[in-house]
Amino acid sequence: RDVAKALEARKIKLVVRHGQPHDAALHYGKDAAIIICDRGYLRHQRRWRDTLADQAECRVVQVESDVVVPVEVASDKHEFAARTIRPKIHKAWETYLVPLKRTDPIRDGRRVSIVGDIDVSDPGAAIEKLKIDRSVPASPLYEGGEVQAQRLLQRFIDGQLSAYADGRNEPAAGQSSKMSMYLHYGHISPLDLALRVRSATQGTPADRDSYIEELIIRRELAMNFCQFHAQYDSYECLPQWAKKTLADHATDPRPVLYSREQLELAQTQDPYWNAAQTEMVVSGFMHNYMRMYWGKKILEWSATPIEAYDTTIYLNNKYELDGRDANSYANIAWIYGLHDRPWTQRPIFGTVRYMNAAGLERKFDIDKYVQKVAMLRQEHAS
Repeated sequence: RDVAKALEARKIKLVVRHGQPHDAALHYGKDAAIIICDRGYLRHQRRWRDTLADQAECRVVQVESDVVVPVEVASDKHEFAARTIRPKIHKAWETYLVPLKRTDPIRDGRRVSIVGDIDVSDPGAAIEKLKIDRSVPASPLYEGGEVQAQRLLQRFIDGQLSAYADGRNEPAAGQSSKMSMYLHYGHISPLDLALRVRSATQGTPADRDSYIEELIIRRELAMNFCQFHAQYDSYECLPQWAKKTLADHATDPRPVLYSREQLELAQTQDPYWNAAQTEMVVSGFMHNYMRMYWGKKILEWSATPIEAYDTTIYLNNKYELDGRDANSYANIAWIYGLHDRPWTQRPIFGTVRYMNAAGLERKFDIDKYVQKVAMLRQEHAS
C-alpha cells in the first residue's frame, strides 16, 4: 500500500500479478520496449532473472539496488573475512554514497492499459491466496512497509544512535535499528540508510562508523559470500579448517542432546537460550548478539555438526523476519567458522569460536534480557 500510494503521487501505475516473478515479468513484457529488474544474490533469485533475460523479447536491464557498492565492483572473488573486503569497499564507496536524483515520468503512467489480479489495497486478501506456511503468525511487534521503516529509522537516529558503538551488543538495551527485516523485504534502501546515518548529528563519529560497518561492510560481505559460493546454504560452504576441526570432534560427548522440536519449543535447561528462541518465535526478531550465542549452543547440543547446521537454518528461516537472506546465511555459517579464524582447541567445537553463558553474564545484564522476553511472551500469549 505504501508503494502504491507513493507511485500514485508520481503518476505511476502499480500492477501486481500472482505467479512466479519471471512469468509475471514476461507476461507484461510482451509489449514492452525494456524490462528493468533489481538484482538478487540467492540461487532462486538468480534463476528468476536468468530465465527472464533468456526468454524476454526485449532488452532486460538489471539494477543493483540491494547494496551500496555493487558486489563485483567491490570484489571479483569470494572474500575470506571483513578485513579483506573492507579496504576494497572503502576504496569504492564514495562513488556510490551519493543521493539519487528523483525523476518523474514524462507521461501519466496511470493511463497504461494493463491490469493485475491482486488488489494491493487489501494485502490480507492477497496473502490468503498464497500457498505459504501458516503455522507462523504475523509478528505482533513489527509492521512492514516503507512508511514504518522510515519511522523506525528516524526513531533509531533520534534515540539509539547515540552510544550505538558501545551499546549495540547489549541484548536488553534495545539499541538495534531493526532495519534488517526492512532491508530484506526491500522496504528501505541501504543507500538511504547509509546517507541518513552518515549525515546525522546524533551520536559520535564512532557510533555512526560502527553502524556503517554493520550496514555496508558486514552486510555486503554476506552478499559477496552468496554471490561467489554456490553452496552458501549448505554445511559444505564452510572453510576447510572449520570442517576438519568439527569432523575431528564430531564424536566428542555432548553435555546434552536436544531434538529439533525441543529447541523449537525453547525446552532447554539454558534460560538465556530459551529467551532468545522465545523472542524470535514471538516477535520475528532476535537480538544479534543473542543470535550468535543461540547458534553456538545448537552446535553444542546436536548429535553432529551437520544436523546442527540444518537445524539452525530451519529455525532461522522459519521464524526470523530477516531470514532466507544472504545476511542470514552468512551469519549462520559464521557460527561454524566462516569469515572467522581458528581459536583455542575445545571439545565439540575444535578450533571454531566458542561462546558460553558465563560470557553473557560477564558482559551484560543478561537477567534483564530474560525478564524483557518473559514480559514480551506474556503480553502476546496466544
